[in-house]
Amino acid sequence: MKFRRVFTRCLIAAGTALALLPALALAQTYPNKPIKLIVPFAPAGTTDIVARIVADQLSRELGQTVIVENRAGGGGAIGADVVAKSTPDGYTLGMATVSTMAVNPAANAKIPYNNFTDFIPITKFVAVPNVLCVHPSVPAKDFKEFVELLKKNPGKYSFATSGTAGIGHMMGELFLSASGTDMVHIPYKGAGPAVIDVVGGQVPVLFDNLPSSKAQIDAGKMRLLAVAAPKRLAAYPNVPTFAELGMAEVNDPAWYGLVVPAKTPKEIVDTLYAASVKAVNHPATKEKLAQQGADPVANTPAEFAKDIRVEYDKMKAIVVK
Repeated sequence: MKFRRVFTRCLIAAGTALALLPALALAQTYPNKPIKLIVPFAPAGTTDIVARIVADQLSRELGQTVIVENRAGGGGAIGADVVAKSTPDGYTLGMATVSTMAVNPAANAKIPYNNFTDFIPITKFVAVPNVLCVHPSVPAKDFKEFVELLKKNPGKYSFATSGTAGIGHMMGELFLSASGTDMVHIPYKGAGPAVIDVVGGQVPVLFDNLPSSKAQIDAGKMRLLAVAAPKRLAAYPNVPTFAELGMAEVNDPAWYGLVVPAKTPKEIVDTLYAASVKAVNHPATKEKLAQQGADPVANTPAEFAKDIRVEYDKMKAIVVK
């Protein structure tokens, strides 16, 4: 009997070892083919801009091409769900945003993924300011005049965002609540298309992240009225923060990071984390990000997981109100 028990335990141990062999082999050879990075919004938005800047250097660090693939829709939910349901082998990565990890899960009970259990956070790439912009035809030269204009014309103006239940949408609703004004929300499948329509005059107001709006602001095709950031931006010293304007609840910046599907082997997570930190901190990458108004972060997986929880809890409290 004793021999039988020992033999049985040996068989179980051997079976467990054999089961782990494919994962171990995968981790030891990773990566040995191109990697796909899912951006859950349309091209030319901030998520896309940050993804392409970091992916360029990440490809060099990993020794394999990192291909950016846009899967827009649902305020980022469609692309995030693609990542959540992908094979956890390190060859499908996802761009995580405040929209996909906090706002959408907090606001949408029917979202098809769990933002805490379906992903493993790798690192937060960057933090970026959020902005309120208007088309030059809007007869308001500054924030005070803009609020007065809206109060005199309730429901007349509309605002564009990257999508329903995205960070721009939440920012817009918080602004309306804080200012006591009324506008119509026009959602898009990403900031890129939203910016195009605001520049074209189809929609007069935009709530966005700075990188996707910066070029049009600098070209004078949109007027920047306020920024959501810890302090005024060096590039726009005359533009106040929402906190200065008495709207602290609208003053949160955005962030963008990297996640992989749950159950991705730890060895692969560690490889991606190390490569991501090197990519974000590479001088060329930091310069490109700075040109977009983005501040590199590159924190640890545990720190990024905490950031996601804090942001979700904050958004959930707002939604419950």
